[in-house]
Amino acid sequence: MKVYVSADMEGVTGVVDAEDVQPPGRDYERARVLMTEDVNAAVRGAYAAGATEVLVNDAHGPMRNLLPDLLDPRARLIKGRPKPMGMMEGLTPEYDAALCVGFHARAGVLGVLSHSFMGHEIEDIWLDDRPTGEIGLFHAASAAYGVPVALLTGDDTACDEMKGWDPAVATVPVKFAKDRFAAQLVPVAEAREAIESTTTEALTNVPHPTTPNGPQTLAVRWQSASVTSHLTAIPGVSRRDDRTVVVEADMVQLYRLFNLFLRVCTAVTSNPPYC
Repeated sequence: MKVYVSADMEGVTGVVDAEDVQPPGRDYERARVLMTEDVNAAVRGAYAAGATEVLVNDAHGPMRNLLPDLLDPRARLIKGRPKPMGMMEGLTPEYDAALCVGFHARAGVLGVLSHSFMGHEIEDIWLDDRPTGEIGLFHAASAAYGVPVALLTGDDTACDEMKGWDPAVATVPVKFAKDRFAAQLVPVAEAREAIESTTTEALTNVPHPTTPNGPQTLAVRWQSASVTSHLTAIPGVSRRDDRTVVVEADMVQLYRLFNLFLRVCTAVTSNPPYC
């Protein structure tokens, strides 16, 4: 059994603030250890379930967060950026299941460190007119590969968001949101044990994904009209309004296009704020 792990940081055990997840934040280095140990718990659970290969993709921010010397040596790691598929880099139809470790709720939802990919730069995302974020897009693109998402860990809001997309996905809440930068934490040892045991259980009862038929529609509303203006130069991308672009394609291509959108946005918005 081949298992793929996408590891984000905002939903990691003990993490609640930007200082935890952004270098050179005061607690960023400590949070890197917490992130690595959450991933290790999932890796242990995967091998206990019979995994023969585990690939881990560092999917947060600079994508250089996980500590290779602390990572379970049975796992293989993809580190750094840019990557054409971003948070899904390395996933192929050859994998039997995907695990989402440390994920967070979408922009506009009151979850710990909630946002969608680029903080304030992205206001909203819709997939076939349904509000979505990193969780929904990952789930949909994974299904397009024919790979089921078996597990998600994060705060309770992120877990609820995943259940809204697919009730069959096992979830592990490692904290309970009190506000966007506050949470009631599950004790570290208890959270890691829950991640490990739930991973093992989830991989022994992997759900079968419903593979989407035909093209799907992605719409993204940006904070800046300048981003929309540049993105409409990409063939197939149209403008819904001054700050919203729309594109239709198969789900895997949409995910890759969206990662191109992120790189364009980064270039366009690289100047310091005017006010």
